[in-house]
Amino acid sequence: MDINQIIGYFLAIIVGISLGLIGSGGSILTVPILVYIMAVNPVIATAYSLFIVGSTAFVGGIQNALLKKVDFKTVLIFGIPSIVAVYLTRAYLVPMIPETIVEIGSFEITKSIALMLLFAVVMIMASLSMIRPSKNVATEEQPMQYNYPMILLEGTLVGVLTGLVGAGGGFLIIPALVLLAKMPMKLAVGTSLFIIAAKSLIGFIGDVQTTPNLDWKLLITFTGFSVIGIFIGIALAKKIDGAKLKTAFGWFVLLMGIYIIVKETLLK
Repeated sequence: MDINQIIGYFLAIIVGISLGLIGSGGSILTVPILVYIMAVNPVIATAYSLFIVGSTAFVGGIQNALLKKVDFKTVLIFGIPSIVAVYLTRAYLVPMIPETIVEIGSFEITKSIALMLLFAVVMIMASLSMIRPSKNVATEEQPMQYNYPMILLEGTLVGVLTGLVGAGGGFLIIPALVLLAKMPMKLAVGTSLFIIAAKSLIGFIGDVQTTPNLDWKLLITFTGFSVIGIFIGIALAKKIDGAKLKTAFGWFVLLMGIYIIVKETLLK
């Protein structure tokens, strides 16, 4: 095992801690770790991210369910359109994207570069939602309300985004649950983990059908370290102010997104 793999597996623990603490951020870290540290092709990395984040989120979802912090009705309402969208995107849309998207003289945007740039934009969107102070956060006493059309639409959009860039979409799911279903924050985090797990793992099935020779050793090892991290994250969530942590993580994600854009354009 070389130094890059050791660093990558250590960072896998951070991926799990992020999911356990704030219910999002796992895939935002996973894809850059796989691409820039473990030298995985960006298109394959988005597939690996679905398995890693999906498996880790599933373990975290079970933990939260045991603590009665999961609303399974919402998992179905939000999850079903999201699952359908992510499966169709991975199985049919991603393979249809040409290897060279734009070519003008020596200027070329390949499929890999386009996916990384899209991922960077998603990271910046995520960072802004994390940095911005939360408003209208539901309390435990408020009854939940369901805006069904908006929840179904959001579920579909998050599913397509997940399929394209391998992002679990927790940074979109949690605000949607808090604002559209008036769900308490801690319940939204636990519910989000189950939604992320379901759509990510089913999206990965679309990759298994179209991508041969997956590196299962890397996948299982990385996922194992990430699962260790989510147990740490859930334990820390009881002691750390989630709002402050979310803001700090948001600034880190913003810097990562800017770095990817610079690296994929100016430094190529």
